[in-house]
Amino acid sequence: MSELPPCPKCQSIYAYEDGSLLVCPECAHEWNPDAGSADNDAKIIKDANGNTLEDGDTVTVIKDLKVKGSSSVVKVGTKVKNIRLVDGDHDIDCKIDGIGAMKLKSEFVKKI
Repeated sequence: MSELPPCPKCQSIYAYEDGSLLVCPECAHEWNPDAGSADNDAKIIKDANGNTLEDGDTVTVIKDLKVKGSSSVVKVGTKVKNIRLVDGDHDIDCKIDGIGAMKLKSEFVKKI
C-alpha cells in the first residue's frame, strides 16, 4: 500500500483517495495531491480601510460594539494589541483590556 500524505489542514494521517482527490475523514478537507504545496486556501483578511491584517498586528475599533450577553460596550478608538486571525464569521481573536477575550469582525477595525 502506498503512503498517502497527511491532511494539509489538520495533519490527520487517515486521508484516503476518492478519484483523483485525497479526502480527510476528520475535517472533511479535500485536496489534489498533484497541485503542489501552493497555499491557495490561505484567506487574506483586510481591515475597514483595505489594509491586509496579520497575526500580531495592533488595531483600533472604528465603531461602538455591544458585547453579547453583557451590558458593556467596546468604544470607538479602543486599541487591541496582538490580534490572532482565525477562520469564521468573526475572523479576529483578541483580548481587550477590561473586557477579556473576544472575537471581532475585521470590518470594524483598522490597522495602526
